[in-house]
Amino acid sequence: MSNIVFSGIQPSGTIHLGNYLGAIKQWVDLQDKYKSLFCIVDLHAITANKLLASELKSNIFKTVAAYIACGIDPEKSIIFSQSTVSGHAELSGLLGCYTPVGWLNRMTQFKDKAGSDKQKASLGLYSYPVLMAADILLYRAQYVPVGDDQKQHLELARDIALAFNNYYKLDYFVVPEILVLDHASRIMSLRDGTSKMSKSDPSEYSRINLDDTDDLIVKKIGKAKTDSILGFDFTTLKCRLEISNLINIYSVLSSLDVDKVCEEMSKHNMKHFKKELADLIISVISPIREKVIDLLRDRFYLHEILEKGAKKAAEVASHNMKEIKDIVGFVQ
Repeated sequence: MSNIVFSGIQPSGTIHLGNYLGAIKQWVDLQDKYKSLFCIVDLHAITANKLLASELKSNIFKTVAAYIACGIDPEKSIIFSQSTVSGHAELSGLLGCYTPVGWLNRMTQFKDKAGSDKQKASLGLYSYPVLMAADILLYRAQYVPVGDDQKQHLELARDIALAFNNYYKLDYFVVPEILVLDHASRIMSLRDGTSKMSKSDPSEYSRINLDDTDDLIVKKIGKAKTDSILGFDFTTLKCRLEISNLINIYSVLSSLDVDKVCEEMSKHNMKHFKKELADLIISVISPIREKVIDLLRDRFYLHEILEKGAKKAAEVASHNMKEIKDIVGFVQ
């Protein structure tokens, strides 16, 4: 059994509160328990919406800065860009030969992202789950912290690992396990309680970005969707998705149980609650934002972090790719 954790975020936009509470904040604790690789998955970022080269580069630096500002320590964890370690693309191509098309046809996220005209979707988007499997299996990672939307992809990674191992009658690939993230940290859109907070949402008011100013955070929370029902009755939260989301954000940031938040806020009206929530978010986001701004002033340092991380990741990847090629029968 390995003691390795692998996870990553696409540099497709500004890191937001959902990324922080749903992933990065929890990675910070994991890096003290496991050998951790936290990747900027830039190859995944171009599978759907293409970015200008300058925008993608800028987003990569912003993502590295956000990782560090949120508490990921480059001395404890390996931070690197996916595209700088060739093994990711190489293993993805190889694993595609062990992945039946029928498995990929079942992937619901492709259907969602491809929309009504799947003929125009890229091969990269279709084979995204195979690349994700390669990301994980390349390092023989045992644990993968993922949210609900990626569980199906991780199940596929497990299936691919088992298919390869069974074909060659060995246990080379570690079959990765889902490291379930705190369900309470699944942060939803401020405009729609049925959708996750997302960088791809066209409405800036659907999310709190880590680079939002204090005034903008107040404005976004003030405009966050609520309902006409009075009070914060804990027993009705399941039926009040937007209110439940705001209460959940308050709960995670304050470390108070949801029922305690409801009990405390039942003394106040919605306007007061939103002010309290905005102040709480600002108290967390503001120091991260200032740290990100400071880090982005020194791109040489951030580039150095990526280079060092890529070197460490490549050493593991190259060793494992050689073993994989030997198993398959390639002459090296």
